[in-house]
Amino acid sequence: MSAIPKVVARRGHSLAPEEVPPVVTEALDRDEREALEQRIRQRLREQDATLVAHYYTDPALQELADATGGYVSDSLDMARFGSESACSTLVVAGVRFMGETAKILNPEKRVLMPDLHANCSLDIGCPPAEFAAFCDAHPERTVVVYANTSAAVKARADWMVTSSIGLDIVHHLSGRGEKILWAPDKHLGAWIQRQTDADMLMWDGACVVHEAFKADALHKLRAKHPDARVLVHPESPAAVIAQADVVGSTSQLISAVRRVEAQKFIVATDNGIFHKMRLAAPGKILMEAPSMGRGATCVSCAHCPWMAMNGLRKLARVLEQGDNEIRVEPGVAERARRPIQRMLDFARSHKREVLGNNDA
Repeated sequence: MSAIPKVVARRGHSLAPEEVPPVVTEALDRDEREALEQRIRQRLREQDATLVAHYYTDPALQELADATGGYVSDSLDMARFGSESACSTLVVAGVRFMGETAKILNPEKRVLMPDLHANCSLDIGCPPAEFAAFCDAHPERTVVVYANTSAAVKARADWMVTSSIGLDIVHHLSGRGEKILWAPDKHLGAWIQRQTDADMLMWDGACVVHEAFKADALHKLRAKHPDARVLVHPESPAAVIAQADVVGSTSQLISAVRRVEAQKFIVATDNGIFHKMRLAAPGKILMEAPSMGRGATCVSCAHCPWMAMNGLRKLARVLEQGDNEIRVEPGVAERARRPIQRMLDFARSHKREVLGNNDA
C-alpha cells in the first residue's frame, strides 16, 4: 500500500458528554403496547402512510414496520425504499438526516418523524457553514459526504455515501484519479482509505456510539471467548477494527451473523441491531463489544441516545396530530438531491455488474 498522506481537518463541533442526551428507553406494559399498535395501524391505513425504521430503533418499531408493510433496514435501503414506495406519507423512525433524505428524494410526499429532535452526533459535528469553508479551501477535490449529515451539507457535496457502499464509490472515484474530500466520520474515512489507497482529506468527526468501543477491553473479552467472531462497524476506531473478523454496514453485519459458521459473536455497533440479528440467526449468542475500559467513560453505552427518542407513544401522537413534518428548503433540497441520486444510480449499476459477473 503506497504512502499517501492523509490530512485531518479540525472538527467543526466536538460534543461534550453533557451535550449527549441520556438514553431513555420506552417502558410499556403489554396492554399499552397493544393499544398503541392498534391506534398506529389504523392511522397508517387512514393516511396512506408507510413506516420506515432503522435497525437501531426500538424492536417494537421494527416489528410494527415489518407487520404493516413498511420497511426496516440501513440508511441506503431506507432511502431506496422511500423513493420507491407508492404511499403518500412516509413515517421515518430514525434520526433527522434520514427524514431529510426521504423528503429530498420525495418532495411530493409528506414525511413525518416521531421526534424532530432525534439528531446525530456526526450531523451536529459538521456545521454547514464551516464545512462549506473547508470545501472552498480545497476546490480541486471531489466532495464525498456520509449520509449522517444535514441536507445543507449534502447540498455542498458531489457524492453522498452510506457505510454499505462508501468503499465501492471511493474506489471508483480514486480509480478515475480523483482526490477526495471526505466528511464527517474520520474512522469510516480512514478505513476506506486503508482499503483503497485513495487520496483523502478528512473532516474530524466521530460517532459517539462507535468511538466509545475500547480496543483493550475488546482484546480481553476475546481472550475470554476465543471461539467468538468479532463483527465491527467501520465507524469504530482503527484499533477496534483491527480485531474484527468482519467489518461492514449494519446490513452486512446482520448477514454475517447468519452465514458465518460460529455460535458466538462480539458485536461492535449499536445494540439496536441485536433484534434483527436474533431473527436472522436464532440460537446464536450475541455480546456487546465493550464501551467501558481503562480510563473510559461510557456516554452512550452502545446505543444511540437520539435513536432512543423514537417510540410507539411518539409514533401514535405524530400520526394523530400530524406535526413533526420534515421540511427542506427547495433550493437546498434540489442541490442535495444530486449527490444522493448519484449514489442510488451507482448502487443500481454496481448491483447489475456484480450479478453479471456472478452469472459469467
